[in-house]
Amino acid sequence: ALEPLSVGLAIGVASALTGYLSHPSFYCSYVECCPSAGQRLNATALKVKLDTKLFGQHLAKDVVLKAVMGFSNNPSPKKPLTLSLHGWAGTGKNFLSQILAEHVHRAGLRSKFVHLFLATLHFPHHDQLKVYKEQLQNWIRGNVSACAHSVFIFDEMDKMHPGLIDAIKPFLDYYEQVDGVSYRKAIFIFLSNAGGDLINKAALDFWTSGKQREEIQLKDLEPMLSVGAFNNKNSGLWHSSLIDRNLIDYFIPFLPLEHKHVKMCIRAEMKARGYAVNEKVVQAVADEMTFFPKEQKIYSDKGCKTVQAKLDIHEDA
Repeated sequence: ALEPLSVGLAIGVASALTGYLSHPSFYCSYVECCPSAGQRLNATALKVKLDTKLFGQHLAKDVVLKAVMGFSNNPSPKKPLTLSLHGWAGTGKNFLSQILAEHVHRAGLRSKFVHLFLATLHFPHHDQLKVYKEQLQNWIRGNVSACAHSVFIFDEMDKMHPGLIDAIKPFLDYYEQVDGVSYRKAIFIFLSNAGGDLINKAALDFWTSGKQREEIQLKDLEPMLSVGAFNNKNSGLWHSSLIDRNLIDYFIPFLPLEHKHVKMCIRAEMKARGYAVNEKVVQAVADEMTFFPKEQKIYSDKGCKTVQAKLDIHEDA
């Protein structure tokens, strides 16, 4: 027969072990957990990542860093943080949203609390708009209920059916709760090529007038981006109540990339592959890129989007 003391000791040890294993600090080191209410983003780490990985986008880096840190440090935000990123392909919109996701949730795009929607994949049929709206609302409601700090990324906004994104308007508004759920600590990011032509023209105008691209300020571009997105039938935000109600916190322009920025992308990709940086290869890859305007050839027409593919053919070097 077991002695009462032995039984009591065994029960005590088992209880202590169960308590330790179920403690959040231990449990969450093996299983992904939603960030706690008091958890703050690491501003220094985010800034370093943006400075070393995102090239030629002084506006985007500055605005996003300030907006995200201000939002993270606010214990009681009045609404979710909503960002709309605009610019041509290859300028860094997806890259920035990925970096941001990784600093909110360690697993980044692999996190169960980060949700990426692609217009052409998730909402392909125009005649299913009503169904898509209901599915989108249910998906967001369910995921924010599970984690208040959920991140939602909507890519290809310029291919989104007009009116679809308005289905999430109640979640982005200044409501304390909607059907018992608070959305105030979530982050919504819209990615769009719409407005890219306007941004490129403004950047070229600055260059033509002899000004540095770093002199371009958000106030020079944001008003025309919001108006352009509202009036553009292909923006996904055409006549959207999100703009009409001022629910998008920032319209963030991504400037066209110059030769020097493309070379930065090439060097970064070489380092990521474990290569020593070879400037002859960097120049060779850059020479294979195409630039505009036709006469001046200042800006890459694909940004850094084709750098990986073009570097592949130079691997032997």
